Amino acid sequence: MGLGSTAKKIQALSDRAEAMYRQVQELQQRITNLEEEVDDTHDTVSRMDHQLTEQRALLLAIADEHGLDGEEILAQAAIDEADELAAEDEGEADAADATTDESDEASEASVE
Repeated sequence: MGLGSTAKKIQALSDRAEAMYRQVQELQQRITNLEEEVDDTHDTVSRMDHQLTEQRALLLAIADEHGLDGEEILAQAAIDEADELAAEDEGEADAADATTDESDEASEASVE
């Protein structure tokens, strides 16, 4: 009777080991696919960065042809964008503060 029970335990252990091995293989495949996707994304971003640099140079040259200071325009655009982001961050912070204040008031009310 002992050998039958041991054989069943060994078979169950073997089945679990095979299942885990399959999972490890699947994970390895997923990691390999992710690495390939990351490499592709890196190549795409590098290509886009190069194209953006070329476009910036072209726009600066066009602005210069028309007597405009392209660098000043870009600097002002960056300032405007930073101001907008700061305003959004303040809005989110105010909303978070309001939520925290409401939670604190609710907690105080439940304690009383």
